[in-house]
Amino acid sequence: MRPNPVQWIWYVYGGRLPQRCREWVLHDVTCRTWALRHLLRAVVQILPALLALFVFFTLLRGPLWVVLMATGLGVIVSVYYSLSYMTESCDVRLQKYGYPPRHAQHVREQRLGSAGA
Repeated sequence: MRPNPVQWIWYVYGGRLPQRCREWVLHDVTCRTWALRHLLRAVVQILPALLALFVFFTLLRGPLWVVLMATGLGVIVSVYYSLSYMTESCDVRLQKYGYPPRHAQHVREQRLGSAGA
């Protein structure tokens, strides 16, 4: 069962979904587009900080290029950090639902193996 939009936002920020969404979480971190889904979660997580950064620099009446560069650097650093720990983050999400450690990686490897057969 797929979470509703409010539940999904809670999930993005590390909250635990109801147990009935357990299979959806497994799908979310192991499907063909799991990396894109992770990237989307990372971008949604940083949106409030980016908005605050943009407002802060705008209130300081700094040059627009400085505001845009600071915001862009914030995006680059946070996305890089998130992508660096992508597989670990997915495994932690699954462990909240009782799956064993590294289960997401195991499922993805099984799907790749069966797709090549």
